[in-house]
Amino acid sequence: MTASDVDGAARTEHGPIPGFGFNPRTAPVSGFEITDLATLHGRMADGSLERVHRVDFHTVTLITEGSGEHAVDFVTYPCRPGTLLWIRPGQVQRFGRPGVMNGTHLLFTPAFPPGLASTDHLVREWYGPVCWQLGTGRDYATVSALLGQVRAEFTRTDGAVSREILQLLIATLLLHIDRLPRPGMHDAPHAGLEIYARFRAELERSHTVTRRAEDYARRLGYTVKTLTRACLAVTGQPVKQVIDARVVLEAQRLLAHTDEPVAVIARRLGFSEPTNFGKFFTRHTGTRPGDFRRTHQGSQ
Repeated sequence: MTASDVDGAARTEHGPIPGFGFNPRTAPVSGFEITDLATLHGRMADGSLERVHRVDFHTVTLITEGSGEHAVDFVTYPCRPGTLLWIRPGQVQRFGRPGVMNGTHLLFTPAFPPGLASTDHLVREWYGPVCWQLGTGRDYATVSALLGQVRAEFTRTDGAVSREILQLLIATLLLHIDRLPRPGMHDAPHAGLEIYARFRAELERSHTVTRRAEDYARRLGYTVKTLTRACLAVTGQPVKQVIDARVVLEAQRLLAHTDEPVAVIARRLGFSEPTNFGKFFTRHTGTRPGDFRRTHQGSQ
């Protein structure tokens, strides 16, 4: 888990996959903490970090020592000095073995960064890249320096830690990360990003309730055509494909990481009949739900 303190972690409800909320025992400002992986593993000595879980806050990690791996939504990312990870609320993740690598670990709630138009969509988006390999070049130096400034402000001993300075430093860090290459993502005008960000937020709330593009358009006050243009601009996929992909991802998470019967998972995801869910899952993945579960649970 990437919670900030094992004793202060607040469990959240994300179905059967364990979840943790942001709740550090002590911090000079609320909604924010910076630490390192070694300290985090020391706090979570019960092995929670190495088991599949979700958190409801953002984490940004820069690996500075050693090597290992970090798994996020069925992708295992190799980590070494210069690896940058950004895990967003709700993503399913699992840390690698403790003690093999270290790095700076930043945690913040979605409400912590300043309310700037240039950063709001970065905090609210649910679709950005997870991992960058920065090496030792200019981008690594910039990210490392910014994290150093954040740590210096957060650990002031004179009682003068400034929330505003931390917020502006986080905004600067996020804007720099936004400049990095975005594998698999398209460049889109700001208006398209804003529409897509609003759509993705609604999709996170409602993907277990409806898979109809018309319902999302009505809830957000757009036309289906507008949502499709925004989805195509950002992902290269039409809106219905984005909706179905989100449902498939949640199905994969539940099949791989829980023992719930397929019929229960089908109902959880809004399918009236397990057979309809089975056809939907097979059509999108090429694999039946039971076969997917056996493959992925057998490999854990």
